[in-house]
Amino acid sequence: MAKTSPFEFIQQVRSEAAKVTWPTRKETLVTTGMVFVMVVVASIFFLASDMIIRWIVGLVLGVGR
Repeated sequence: MAKTSPFEFIQQVRSEAAKVTWPTRKETLVTTGMVFVMVVVASIFFLASDMIIRWIVGLVLGVGR
């Protein structure tokens, strides 16, 4: 493997960074909103799952009579 000089490396990094398609502000806000919505949905799902499993375990073990 050929060694690359630091100057050439920096040029290569800059040329690769120029190829990146950066998201617009609107795209960033939309995807951030989608993440927050999914966090809320997942939280509700796991809360409900936990409550159901706790209820079933309570029935099986007879705890809380």
